[in-house]
Amino acid sequence: MANKFFSGLFGKKNKTDDETSVDGISSEASPPPSAPQPRPEPEQPAGKGPENTHEAAPEKAPIAQEQPAAPIEVPAPIALDELAPSAGEVEEENPAEKKSGWFSKLSEGLSKSSSKLSDGVTSIFTKRRLDDETLEELQDLLITADLGVKAAERITDTLAQDKFDKEITEEEIHAALAEEVAQTLTPLEKPLTVDRTKKPHVILMIGVNGAGKTTTIGKLAQKFKDDGLSVMLAAGDTFRAAAIEQLTVWGTRTGAPVIAREVGADAAGLAFDAVKEAQTAGADVLIIDTAGRLQNKTALMDELSKIVRVLKKLDESAPHDVVLVLDATVGQNAISQAQAFSEIAGVTGLVMTKLDGTARGGVLVALADNFALPIHFVGVGESVEDLQSFRAESFARALAGIDE
Repeated sequence: MANKFFSGLFGKKNKTDDETSVDGISSEASPPPSAPQPRPEPEQPAGKGPENTHEAAPEKAPIAQEQPAAPIEVPAPIALDELAPSAGEVEEENPAEKKSGWFSKLSEGLSKSSSKLSDGVTSIFTKRRLDDETLEELQDLLITADLGVKAAERITDTLAQDKFDKEITEEEIHAALAEEVAQTLTPLEKPLTVDRTKKPHVILMIGVNGAGKTTTIGKLAQKFKDDGLSVMLAAGDTFRAAAIEQLTVWGTRTGAPVIAREVGADAAGLAFDAVKEAQTAGADVLIIDTAGRLQNKTALMDELSKIVRVLKKLDESAPHDVVLVLDATVGQNAISQAQAFSEIAGVTGLVMTKLDGTARGGVLVALADNFALPIHFVGVGESVEDLQSFRAESFARALAGIDE
C-alpha cells in the first residue's frame, strides 16, 4: 500500500545535480613557525618526521621534489588510501583507534543528517506498530532527507515484508536504513588510484564554482605529497582571479609547483603547457583546476572539450581521471549538477564535500541510484585530514546514527 501511495506522489523520477563555498585552508597545511628549540636529531629514525603536525609537512615536501624522476621498481597502479600515512597525522600504533577516530569525526559531521532522520523516526513510531500509515510517513521522511524515492521505497518494502502489522523498534528502523545505504554504496567505494606508469597521471577536477573544487585540489595535493608522490598543479580556472590565487597559496603550502597564467588566458593552452612541464619534471601527478560556470553550459562544454583534446595530443590516455566535486549542502541540486557534468565531461568519480554543514547527507544515496559513479572521498571539515577515502559501511552507520 505504501508503494501505491508513493507511486502517485513520486512517480516521476527527479533528476537534478553535485571534489565551493570554499572549505578554507587547513592550518595544518600551513608552513611551520620557526622552532624555539633544537630538534632531538640523534633519536629520530630515518624517514620519519617529528610528531608535531606543523613540522611534518615541510620535511616531506623536499623529499618528493628531490627525486621526481627516480626509477620505480614496481610500476603498478597505487591506490591513494593504500600508501603511507599522511605527514599531518600522528602515526598511531593501534589501527583500530585510528579507524575509530575517523568514524567519530564522520559521525559528528553527519550529525545533522542523522538527527533529522532519528527525530523523524521517533515521531512516526509512537504506537510501535508498522502499518500502512507509518510506512507512508517513513517513506516521506526518507525522501525529504534526500535519500531519493528509489532508496525510500527499497527500505520501506524491506520493512513491510518482515514487520508489517507487527511491533517494531526504532533500533530496527535505523538498522534497516544502515543496511540499505551500505548495500547501495558499497559497490561504489573506490579509491582514487595513481598509475605510476603515467608521467604524469593527469586528474581533471570539475564542478560548479562554490562546490569546494580548488580547496579539494589543495587537500589532495597535500595527501599525494605526504605519500611520497611529486605533484604539480595547474590553475585552469582562468576566469577567476581568486581561484588562481587560492591554488597558488595551496601550491606554496604543499610544495607543489603551480602552472598559472593571467586572468582570462586560454585554459586549454594552460593545460597543454602544464602537461609538458610535468612531463619534463617527471612529476607523478598533475591536477588541473577548471572553471565551473554551469549557467552557461555551452561555453563550459566547449572549454572542457578543448582541454581534453589538447591533453590527448600529449598523452592519448589523458585525462586519467575526471573527478566531480559536489557540495552536500545543495541537496537534490547535486543530482542536476552530476547530470550536467556527466554529459559535458564524462565524469569518472566523485568527491562529496561539506557533509558536516548539512542535514542532506542522504543525497549521496540518491546520486548512487541515479548515476552509479565511483565515490573517492568525502569531506567533513576544513583540514586536510577531514577529507578521507570513502567507506560505505562507516558512512551508512554514521548516517543512520548507529555507533561503530
